[in-house]
Amino acid sequence: MTVLLGYLPTPEGDAAFLAALGEARRRGERLVVVNSPRSGAPVSTEVAPDTAVRTMTARAEEAGVELELRQAAHDGDAADEVLRVAGEADASVIVIGLRRRSPVGKLLMGSTAQRILLDADRPVLAVKP
Repeated sequence: MTVLLGYLPTPEGDAAFLAALGEARRRGERLVVVNSPRSGAPVSTEVAPDTAVRTMTARAEEAGVELELRQAAHDGDAADEVLRVAGEADASVIVIGLRRRSPVGKLLMGSTAQRILLDADRPVLAVKP
């Protein structure tokens, strides 16, 4: 089994990475990081820069956790991609970062995190920075 992290290079994503790394180490499982840009986007701020990837890799090695980074572009909604990979990787838990949003903001714009929390068929650990 694996711990699955839905990652964006943000303070919320970094906090979620640390929580996911701790979970993977505690459970003795590998860590799969989904950092997938939307297909067809000319430039994506969702893709982790090389420095962030190197930092995550080094921290995983220090913790003795096997890390797999998935950055292949996806079609559709990011929540669907995280849930798809969770099933494919047989994730024991999904870890995501949360940011503060007003109820009106959630209503008007939706929430990837909210969709993952509601639609996941396995436990979800939601982390704030």
